[in-house]
Amino acid sequence: MAPVPLKAVPTNRNAIVLAVFVAFGGFLFGYDIGVISGCLIMPDFIDRFGTLDHATGKMVLDSSRQSIITSLLSAGTFVGALAQAFTSDRFGRRGSILFWSAIFTVGTAIQTGTARSIVQITIGRFIAGLGVGAMSAIVPLYNGETAPKAIRGFLLVMYQLQIIIGIFISYIIDLGTHTINGSASWRIPVGLQMLWGLILLSGIFFLPESPRHLLGNGREAEARRVVAALNGVPEDDPLVAEVVDELEYGIRAENEGGKATWMECFSTRNVLWKRTMNGMMLQFIQQLNGQNFYYYYGDTFFKSAGTTLSPYVIQTILGAVSVVGTVPALYLIDTWGRRKSLLTGSILEAICSLIAGLVGHFTLAAPDTPQSQLTSRNKKGGDTIIAFAVLHVFSFSMFWGPTPWVYLGESFPLRVRPKAIALGSATNWIWNFLLSFFAPRIANDIGPLILLIFFGMLVVGFVYVYFFIPETKGLTLEEVDEMYRAGVKPWKSEGWRPHLMEGHHHVSEKPERDGSEKQATEMAENASADRVV
Repeated sequence: MAPVPLKAVPTNRNAIVLAVFVAFGGFLFGYDIGVISGCLIMPDFIDRFGTLDHATGKMVLDSSRQSIITSLLSAGTFVGALAQAFTSDRFGRRGSILFWSAIFTVGTAIQTGTARSIVQITIGRFIAGLGVGAMSAIVPLYNGETAPKAIRGFLLVMYQLQIIIGIFISYIIDLGTHTINGSASWRIPVGLQMLWGLILLSGIFFLPESPRHLLGNGREAEARRVVAALNGVPEDDPLVAEVVDELEYGIRAENEGGKATWMECFSTRNVLWKRTMNGMMLQFIQQLNGQNFYYYYGDTFFKSAGTTLSPYVIQTILGAVSVVGTVPALYLIDTWGRRKSLLTGSILEAICSLIAGLVGHFTLAAPDTPQSQLTSRNKKGGDTIIAFAVLHVFSFSMFWGPTPWVYLGESFPLRVRPKAIALGSATNWIWNFLLSFFAPRIANDIGPLILLIFFGMLVVGFVYVYFFIPETKGLTLEEVDEMYRAGVKPWKSEGWRPHLMEGHHHVSEKPERDGSEKQATEMAENASADRVV
């Protein structure tokens, strides 16, 4: 028999405070990604961390130093995303947010206080990256375990949107400070991150511990108080008992047969290997869409395009476009579906990369060409690149930006979900690191033709999605599990209908594929094991 649906959750102060701080974790994440691109072309930053070009007698920040300064953050995020798995169990979700917020703040302080040492600023970025990577995993985990069901989807959307807003705000601050003489031009935007870290640290006085973590450690009375407070009901309300029962059920399912191992994510049971690989591949392709090239090195790239617009203005425009592009994604993800969003995004972004790459290769002047020597052809080429960069970033924000994360969160049974999602997230960060490390070196050698590499990856992405990624729109986690086990072809998955009954968590007693009692029992057990908590 299907359980009675939970009643509507009233809005209350605790839930609102939770929403604010969960969203702010995304803002901090996005701001840190975006702030460095503007600093790379600030005169004082170049003078302090660049090298002397003996031909011109000027200080320059070559591609090697750019890649080291930028990529060390991504290296830290990869390590932090894995390390948080230990702290969130040992110290709790709330304590882990406190710990990694402090690590991030320390890393930011090291960067802000550096004088002329490239070693110090890269170490600071690595340490800050540890905090960013850890919180990028902990904050959604905390959200999923703590938020009332009535606002859980809202918080997930808010978190993703705040990442983009963080990037946008970092561009605005870079725009506002880049004309300041001296080190304040870059110390202000970098140092502001200490304030963001302290704001998140202050959340420790408002945020409750995750009720799931409390129950896992035998602290049931505390868990009941937290659930009641977050849902705005008394402790003896039936809603509290139902939520606690669901949490306990999920914990038992997760621990049944011992803790899941990392290798279990690649087992043949329930086709887990294919689901894990799909999650990792989507994250890999997402990083090589080309948008991060604009985020990290857009200012430097547009400066060489010879446009009369300030590269800071262009980067700010790109940030605004990202925010605007994310809004329709909230509608399209559940109307068009996952497959159509990814396929459409691949086509649009591939066209943008192809045109911008070829136009840039055949029309742009050599780097560092004085403005007075640029021809109208050079300037038109630069304007064309900027126009298609804007379209590229807009398309990414609508399709490939949010969709791989949504897919990652709904493709795995409860038992292996934390580890499978961690593998997908780690894939995202390692390729983020490789891109930020090698992209300036490659662009230095081949210029705008680097965009053709992203064009090729988008073609690969289209083919991979068409042949390997099934549609999961409108399916429960149990039904996603059944679809994979049934071997449904991805290109036929949109028309597939599950054999599970309409009732939540209810399973057909006589599966059409095989009426045996054994299979019906197995389906029921698998559905129960995948129950959402």
